[in-house]
Amino acid sequence: MNEHENGRESGHDTESDSGGQGYLLDNRQAQAGVRFRALAELFDPVTFRHVDRLGIGAGMRCWEVGAGGPSVPLGLAERVGPTGAVLATDIDVSWTREFAGGVVDVVRHDVAADPPPSPGSFDLVHARLVLVHVAERAEAVRRMVRALRPGGWLLLEDADPMLQPRLCPEESGPEERLANRLRSGFRTLMAARGADLSFGRTLPRVLRAAGLAEVGADAYFPITSPACAVLEAATVRQIRGRLVAERLAEDEEIDRHLANVAAGRLDLATAPMISAWGRRPL
Repeated sequence: MNEHENGRESGHDTESDSGGQGYLLDNRQAQAGVRFRALAELFDPVTFRHVDRLGIGAGMRCWEVGAGGPSVPLGLAERVGPTGAVLATDIDVSWTREFAGGVVDVVRHDVAADPPPSPGSFDLVHARLVLVHVAERAEAVRRMVRALRPGGWLLLEDADPMLQPRLCPEESGPEERLANRLRSGFRTLMAARGADLSFGRTLPRVLRAAGLAEVGADAYFPITSPACAVLEAATVRQIRGRLVAERLAEDEEIDRHLANVAAGRLDLATAPMISAWGRRPL
């Protein structure tokens, strides 16, 4: 059930105790840090393979949109060094206590509503697992493009749960069927909050429509990684109250599924992550 939610540049308010229709996975919940670490283990190698291929290095300026956790901003800071700069923005910046020494500037920012910081100045603007949750996606992309310097790169990475909708791609027994039914419930909750579950596949077209050149894309589909199990358990624990409240699952079913995950009896997958990149023309 680990369709990826990362930063909170979502344009939604955090879900309240009264059952609002806001952000489904609140960064301030206890399981958020577990999820961020699992997402980093799964996807940081992919992200930085693209960052390095785009030539991001010493002295460059980077904007990390909807950072959510510290791993990508810190990895960018290592690459640009003391002569470069990294800005990390998010609606919820409570995670920034993990930064020390001021190597990354952190600003509370809503990418779909606030003006872009330092327009025309960034060598790289990057957002991972963010835009699928943003209602005003096209406006968010326009603002990110405006932040690029001529020749700068926009790298967008987002999930596409509908390309592979199952948590267990091989549905070989009752444990897998339960897992896939709970994942379907999670997708229902996401869609009700405005998530576009087929957004990832549109990224190349989105970048071309934004006027970028040299557009390319690829996809990564992790399966049976230990981090998939960690991410799944943390996600289920965060949303179990909502699953039960909306009659998408029973408490007993959730307990049984968590036990199955902990026992390592399931071959778990995540939704494919599409990475797409494009360059602002000179």
